[in-house]
Amino acid sequence: MQVSVESTGTLERRINVEVPAEQVENAVENKLRQLARTAKIKGFRPGKVPMRIVRQQYGEQVRQEVLGDLIQSTYGEALQKEELNPAGQPRIEPQTLEPGKPFSYTAVIEVFPEIKLADPAKIEVTRPEAEITDADMDKLLDRIRKQHAEWRDVERKATDGDRLVVDFEGRIDGEAFEGGKAEKANIELGAGQMLEDFEKGLKGARAGEDLKFKVKFPKDYNAEHLAGKKAEFTAHVHSVSEPELPELDDDFASKLGINEGGMSKLREQLRESMEREARQASRQRLKKQVMDGLYEYNPVEVPGALVDDEIARLRQDMLQRMGLQQGSDQAPELPRELFEEEASRRVALGLLVGAVIREHELKLEEQRVKDTVSELVAGTENPQEMARAYLGDANARRSIEAMAMEEQVVDYLLDKVKVKSSKVDFEELVGQQQG
Repeated sequence: MQVSVESTGTLERRINVEVPAEQVENAVENKLRQLARTAKIKGFRPGKVPMRIVRQQYGEQVRQEVLGDLIQSTYGEALQKEELNPAGQPRIEPQTLEPGKPFSYTAVIEVFPEIKLADPAKIEVTRPEAEITDADMDKLLDRIRKQHAEWRDVERKATDGDRLVVDFEGRIDGEAFEGGKAEKANIELGAGQMLEDFEKGLKGARAGEDLKFKVKFPKDYNAEHLAGKKAEFTAHVHSVSEPELPELDDDFASKLGINEGGMSKLREQLRESMEREARQASRQRLKKQVMDGLYEYNPVEVPGALVDDEIARLRQDMLQRMGLQQGSDQAPELPRELFEEEASRRVALGLLVGAVIREHELKLEEQRVKDTVSELVAGTENPQEMARAYLGDANARRSIEAMAMEEQVVDYLLDKVKVKSSKVDFEELVGQQQG
């Protein structure tokens, strides 16, 4: 077998393979002889069909099968011989085969880029640090109180913080439109559930009142058929109610599952939860900066095949978040351009992380795996049982090991990069992370 390789791009290679005629003919002959043992041809007993008849009947079919087998076997040999590491599947360009002549084909592949990592000391990151204050705790408790509020009907005019039960219908140029009608909808004023114009139309209303008001949809409204248009709404207000917040006492703590220790224990648990949330948010922001620096200082050309695979994954993820299945009638055709930049970045970072692991011979630490699982199950109802479930599932464990290895790479780089600290508010830190 003869092999030659052409570089037709930074990462593209054309592998030209020629298989000797003798090897091809021997493979065809062997396959025909095997077939002759079981071939069923009218007028002949199985195993007694003359080879001349077998060749005449099955020769072309067998030759095509042999060519497929030869491509499969010799492609792997060619990669090994030329020490090539393909990124993705090859594009095979077979040549016409004439009996008695060598068979040649071309396999077009992309190879992984060679990566020489820049000195990580060039990267500068800022570690955000937040101290949990009593004010932060009070804000959280206030949000929890509002979530457990009881609503009491009032006779006064509606204002921010009130909840209204409303029937409404909207029309544009006198015509009703999709999504513009509801019955007994719960609307909390000031919560941002509805457009600002809509809330203005309800503000000051009383129970039993009928209203008419206009709403202008923003130009960037997510429903294209409404964007930038003006609508007129009619509404009937069934009720206006205000929240009655529970007292912050031991009974309130008990309702939240604190059976012993009352409010003191609740505050303790909330503080632990907030500190954990702050640590995770700080870590995620720090990790993003490290990865941004790794990406910025190590430009790398990425194989198109890997980008295509990542785009497919991102498309599938988006459809799942929309509650749709790929290929279903409801699934929109999501354009490649929507994902290309993010997919390219992800592939590049994956290659760079792999390069850090290889260059510095990093080995996965088992404690990392345990710590990753602990973070995943923290705050769940039965963390020990959840941890066993994660580690007992082969696919879940592989995913956790990949996460742990990535965190290990981040910590390795953090020892090399320039790190400074910055004090931030808890809400700013956690709010940015959630955003």
